[in-house]
Amino acid sequence: MAGDGHATEMSEAVERARGAAAAAAGRLLTLMRTHPASAAAVVTALVSLPALAFPGLDVAVAAWFFHGPAGFPAERNGFLLDLRHAGMGVTRIVVVGLVLAGLAKLFLPMLARAIPARKLLFLATSMALGPGILVNSLLKEVWGRPRPRQIAEFGGTMEFFPAWVPGGACETNCSFPSGEASSAMWLIALVFVAPERWRKATTIAVLAWALTISVNRMAFGAHFLSDVAIGWGLTATIVFACRWAFLEKVGPMTERRIDDGLARVGERLLGLARRPAGWFRAR
Repeated sequence: MAGDGHATEMSEAVERARGAAAAAAGRLLTLMRTHPASAAAVVTALVSLPALAFPGLDVAVAAWFFHGPAGFPAERNGFLLDLRHAGMGVTRIVVVGLVLAGLAKLFLPMLARAIPARKLLFLATSMALGPGILVNSLLKEVWGRPRPRQIAEFGGTMEFFPAWVPGGACETNCSFPSGEASSAMWLIALVFVAPERWRKATTIAVLAWALTISVNRMAFGAHFLSDVAIGWGLTATIVFACRWAFLEKVGPMTERRIDDGLARVGERLLGLARRPAGWFRAR
């Protein structure tokens, strides 16, 4: 009888835990639908907790790609090197495309009406704030976390540092978080400017690409699992926040004012450029 009572109590405890987990998941899903930027920030925090509580997990996952004296052989694999270059190339193409679109908005206003200002601002701002400033210019340069191939556990000379713990021996372009994984995840922004009928396919393609690029960086011994996961979360938070600011809050009238303002700026810049040319002709 006592055993039956204990089993019943255990069963009830399990059910309560399941209920609490289901309720928490339900609240998170609701938050994702109503406030996706806040939900992404919460998910980033939840991902960060095990990285801080169990830092050995990062080392254990990195060890999957380490082969003793051979180090991290993936970084010498031709196909995987080409894959990395492709990932970097996609990011460069996107940046150049955004710059050209911005120049078109300034100097070819009639043609640039085909480029919605709020979509361009959404893409450019989320790229600049997320992968550009937060990840590559701030965290990677300040936090000092060594890469897996730099730590003593994998033949390097530096001490391992958990995620979010600053003070490592790396001086620049460090491990936390992954810049290339963040840039690959930023492509999720394209989902919100793509035609409705293409959004599902775009989402699948972007997530598959981000996963491929991120695992490739881990295989190279360049990043820990937490570098990738937290980089994804931070980038998604920025993307969703910019989506709210530019795609949801900026209306058609404001967008027209932005277009007109950019056209005026472009005219003034062209006017300034013509003055020196006129001066030289007069001379």
